[in-house]
Parts: sequence; C-alpha cells; structure tokens
Amino acid sequence: MAVRIGALALFIIFALHTAWAMAIAEQSLLAFGVELISSPDTAQLVIDLYLMAGLACVWMLGDARSRGESWRGVLPYLLLTAVFVSLGPLLYIAVKGLSRRADGRSRI
Repeated sequence: MAVRIGALALFIIFALHTAWAMAIAEQSLLAFGVELISSPDTAQLVIDLYLMAGLACVWMLGDARSRGESWRGVLPYLLLTAVFVSLGPLLYIAVKGLSRRADGRSRI
C-alpha cells in the first residue's frame, strides 16, 4: 500500500509540475522535443529516457498479463508513457500496485 501511495504522490507532484511547465512554455511540446534531439548531447538523454520508457511499457504489459488482464487495459498507461514518460508507470503503480509472486515477494 505504501508503494501505491508513494507512486500516487509522485504522480500528482510531477503531473502538476508538467502542467505548469507546459502552461508557461514559450513553445509547443513537439517543438521542444525537436529542439532536444537536434543536438547530440541532449539527443542522448532523450534516447536514454525513451529506452527506459520502453522497458517500463514491457514491464506494464508483462505485469498485466501475469494478472490475467488484457493489453487493452494497459493501453492508457502506454499512451501516457509515450507522451510524458514517467507519468504512465507512476499512474499504473498507483492504480494497480505491484503484483506479488506466490511467495509474497514483489515481482520487481
């Protein structure tokens, strides 16, 4: 339960910060992304971030499958991850929690 509450708190804080940053930004999210990938040093950070996002998506799909759920139930979290990266997995953990193995330990 503590993990779910922590994930929810982080989700709310980061979502509010993201909304604030987007509200005061002088350029669109797409223009910002294009600017980031135009330089090798910042492009490396973006690539690294999206590699981790991809791993999080694989984990969410595997977790849903282990719960006997359809991939369609994970789709909103995957879309949120594609746009805002960490918000998708944070919300997934806040809503679903971490699945447990038969011995009671967390799968991650």
